[in-house]
Amino acid sequence: MRSLFFSAMAVGLLTLGTGAALAADDVESRDLVIKDHVFSPAEITVPAGKRVAIHIKNMDKTAEEFDSSALKVEKVIAGGGSGTLYLRPLAPGRYKFEGEYHDKTAQGVVIAQ
Repeated sequence: MRSLFFSAMAVGLLTLGTGAALAADDVESRDLVIKDHVFSPAEITVPAGKRVAIHIKNMDKTAEEFDSSALKVEKVIAGGGSGTLYLRPLAPGRYKFEGEYHDKTAQGVVIAQ
């Protein structure tokens, strides 16, 4: 009885691991750099209907916040630091974002198509 329990657990863990690997493969990845209080690239094109990970590297000495009410995300990236934010699957369209601390220069758009 005990070995049956452990066998069932092993099968469950293998299935869970496979599901996690498949889920990770479904995530698109994009890089974004902050330098001189400007996002580069200023336009990020992503496939509509897919999850997207945006890896942000801040080359400035001061912090910046990636902020977008359209995308419903906010993330502060420390000066000299980096971070990743995840976007939900998006409908086709344009979604503006900006740097909360330097909103005059740090602007961009995610284009889902």
